[in-house]
Amino acid sequence: MINEIIEKINDLPPLPETITKIEIFRKKETQEVEELISILETDPFIVSTLLKVSNSAMFGFRSKVETLGRLINLLGMKFAIFIAINETIQNMLTTDLKPYGISHDDYVKSTRLTSTLINLWISKKDAELRDDLILPALLQQTGLFILSEVIISNNLTEKFQEKLALGAEISEIEKELLGVTTAQVTAEIFKHWKLSENLIQTIEYVDELNKCDEEFLKKSQILHIAKILCNPKEPFSTIQIAKALRKAKEFNFDETILKKSIEVLQDRLLDEK
Repeated sequence: MINEIIEKINDLPPLPETITKIEIFRKKETQEVEELISILETDPFIVSTLLKVSNSAMFGFRSKVETLGRLINLLGMKFAIFIAINETIQNMLTTDLKPYGISHDDYVKSTRLTSTLINLWISKKDAELRDDLILPALLQQTGLFILSEVIISNNLTEKFQEKLALGAEISEIEKELLGVTTAQVTAEIFKHWKLSENLIQTIEYVDELNKCDEEFLKKSQILHIAKILCNPKEPFSTIQIAKALRKAKEFNFDETILKKSIEVLQDRLLDEK
């Protein structure tokens, strides 16, 4: 089954030209807002998506964001870039996520919740760490689309869902039935697309932290906690919150800061209903 997964990754189309230009821009030492806006404006899908995301209740802006200039002023260039990359990749991967018991909308909501959580939680302590984590937070579950396709094509959906219903960890089920985890497949996808090594290393062992390089361990631990909280099927449930706070304590993070960030995000979610 590993060979089938590798084949599906190798068959993925290249990233759109807009994303290639964004990646080049992202590596520049000097970055100008006007240049970024000119790149983004070549793709109407990215523009409309960025404005839609920025106007969601998760960000809590008091007035409507109607231009890329104002969006970047409020969220920053890096965040705008990360949302653009994430939304483009999501638009490319449209496999049915039925084996995981979620819809594509559930997945999209989960990625946005994850990035917003990181922005609330980590910005209170370390802005540089936050900026390093927003894109991995958005993209860490990209591998679900490949694995879902493999589960369906091998008639494993029922077996996968039975194990989910019994309360088994998703990564454990993936390892048992497929031989790999979502995080590992995500890393392989990004190797295929030649994305940054930092992005790849931060994500690759989120599901197996004991294998993570010390240099990336803290980042991977944060993503691990965010993944628990923003589970697409039951985000911010009482069980997930308790589990995430236990993990924060285990990893020697300040539980109080995380708890306050969770409360703020929960309030915003209530505002969306």
